[in-house]
Amino acid sequence: MADDQILKPAHLRAGQPKGGGRQVAEAQLQQFLEKVRQLNSFIDLSEIDPGLRQELTDCSTHQAVVALARSRGFEIGRRWGEKTPATPNPSNLLSQACPAAGEERSEVLLKLPSWRLERIHSCQASSPPDFWYDQAEHEWVVLLQGSAQIRFEGEDRPRQLCQGDSLLISAHRRHRLVATDPDPGSIWLALFWSQACEG
Repeated sequence: MADDQILKPAHLRAGQPKGGGRQVAEAQLQQFLEKVRQLNSFIDLSEIDPGLRQELTDCSTHQAVVALARSRGFEIGRRWGEKTPATPNPSNLLSQACPAAGEERSEVLLKLPSWRLERIHSCQASSPPDFWYDQAEHEWVVLLQGSAQIRFEGEDRPRQLCQGDSLLISAHRRHRLVATDPDPGSIWLALFWSQACEG
């Protein structure tokens, strides 16, 4: 081993600026600690406000708790490493303005005769009661931001999806959207095609 490799820390040998990774980790830690402070304040308030305590008891999903906290001025929904929403930029899939609560916005990014790629932004969106999607196309989705719940016909419970999770939905597989996150919402990348997969 060369002498300069023995004397230099690993991050300098690799050509990385000293402390770069630590600064990111420290910023994420501070963001996490702020979330914990807000969560603790929200809990303290729920212990002295019986009405809030009952509203919290009535929440059935993580998204509902986050929305309730936000309505009282507490931001507890941001996950570790999640960045503050950026200024809307049409070329950035994650920086678009969130749709109104209860809505979904779809945008076709690429399209050819046999397939299309869409960006879908959902904000506390769900399928209407007793409605099931039954589409003629195959669909592959990946969740880029947030969380969601999708239920397939014949399954007892919804599937819980988190950032990075993907799902293949075969044509005519009946399904429904149960829940998505409040602002900044859940962002999907969805690939649709109609021909059977080969291979």
